[in-house]
Amino acid sequence: MAPVLGWPEEGLFLGLDSSTQSMKVTALDSSLKVVATQAIQFDSALPQYGTTDGVHRGPNSQVTSPTLMWVEALDLVLARLQEASFPFERVAAVSGSGQQHGSVYWANGARSKLQSLRPSDSLAAQLKDAFATPASPVWMDSSTAKQCKEIEDAVGGPLELAHLTGSRAYERFTASQIRKLYQQQPSVYEHCERISLVSSFMASLLIGDYASIDFSDGAGMNLMDLRSKTWAPAAVQATAPGLEAKLGELAPGHGAAGKIHDYFVKKYGFSEDCTVVNWSGDNPNSFAGLALEKPGDIAVSLGTSDTVFGVVSDPNPGLEGHVFPNPVDPSSYMTMLCYKNGSLTRQGVRDRCADKSWEHFAELVQQVSPGNDDLHGFYYDEPEILPPVPAGVLRFECKGNSAEDATPVSSFDDAHECRAIVEGQLLSMRAHSERIGMPSPPTRVIVTGGASANQAIVATTADVFGCDVFAAAGTDSASLGAALRAAHSLLCSQASGRDGRPHVPPSPFSDVLSNAADGSAILLTKIRSPDMKVYGEYGKHLTIRSALERLIAGM
Repeated sequence: MAPVLGWPEEGLFLGLDSSTQSMKVTALDSSLKVVATQAIQFDSALPQYGTTDGVHRGPNSQVTSPTLMWVEALDLVLARLQEASFPFERVAAVSGSGQQHGSVYWANGARSKLQSLRPSDSLAAQLKDAFATPASPVWMDSSTAKQCKEIEDAVGGPLELAHLTGSRAYERFTASQIRKLYQQQPSVYEHCERISLVSSFMASLLIGDYASIDFSDGAGMNLMDLRSKTWAPAAVQATAPGLEAKLGELAPGHGAAGKIHDYFVKKYGFSEDCTVVNWSGDNPNSFAGLALEKPGDIAVSLGTSDTVFGVVSDPNPGLEGHVFPNPVDPSSYMTMLCYKNGSLTRQGVRDRCADKSWEHFAELVQQVSPGNDDLHGFYYDEPEILPPVPAGVLRFECKGNSAEDATPVSSFDDAHECRAIVEGQLLSMRAHSERIGMPSPPTRVIVTGGASANQAIVATTADVFGCDVFAAAGTDSASLGAALRAAHSLLCSQASGRDGRPHVPPSPFSDVLSNAADGSAILLTKIRSPDMKVYGEYGKHLTIRSALERLIAGM
């Protein structure tokens, strides 16, 4: 038992993650040890939806996912836990993570369907007609450049929008997606009674009612005033008429969305007292799962999209990167860089060059010295965010000391190709993180995501950033962070307010982390130290690559 927290001795905390390609779940006990996990891949577990990597790709860079697929996946992953005799009755609180920027459009009358869910039928059967459109735009969508410019122009330009909301307008952000829907499908917009993010959508399923969007995920919409944590009138008005009524209220991530719906009590055996905590985005949850607290710490998440984030107290949003409220203490902020071309792009190079084997890929990377013999590769299977460039692959040889000496080449051999993508992605992360004020070198880098298990990638990370690299016990930081946030919310519900300050958790997140026992998933292990001589040499390559990025972005 953890008496300082006051939760039941046998209590469990459940964290779900509705990501791009899968639905995952992690259960923690009161000492923050993982006691159960489960996962399903959308493509293989739900083939009837016809997705590839969890999405549908359409014309003009449109990328969507079937909303109903996520609904069915929730039932499926819980059913698999049930088959494994998981003790749902011990779950004291549940929260979750949703892929950021995905949006769901509830049809008029959908709320009554949510409120009257019956355990005798599946969620999908009962909600198949609950959506104004069956396709949800996701973070990979790049079809809203026109709408982004319109929103930026309406509020005074991209820098003004960044100062207001934490980010300039991005095609994947929800505001431009809503504006596109309003412009191109006005009848769909008119017949939509509520707009959810993936996070608040999944929370809505669990409580059987519309759940609020939390502050951290709300910041990834270009619609929330970053400092007041309310909808920004100028941004809302620039997006679509009558929008605020469709968005509902914002809420802190540590707040309770409500008690779990009777559907889950009767179908899976949850306790009626189980609390559903507001869900948040995958990046804020990964931030929580890695227990980031100290300025100078940087986390690098190597997943479907690669992300870099850290902690700041006084943000200065600009044209590059993003600022969100800290998901576990919204009196501070998290900074974030996001790259579309992450694990799937690395996997593509692996498949072409390393016989679809990560082990062979690592061997090839290690065959070439750091610096890759002055070969630079840029690999964009999807239109990229940083730098903002279209899809494509470019390769350069640069034997001189500047980008002016670079010569385009058509191909590299397999070993240089593998090292080029690893070095290129990590050098880009370092360059852009330094540009938005993260320290160089940082105090430490914490890595997570599937690629964090690859020793060649980890070694390069240490040398590029020039600091020790740590890894958590588990690689799925998003569902882990959701479970930790569930525990934090329960603690907050039992504590008095912190000097009456709005939105500030009455109990610090560190009180939850202090309960970690040996074997806890949040304990960090140092896995690599840098070669500081190589770190210094990477400085030259960083300058050249940054110049090449600017050249490519201007093409």
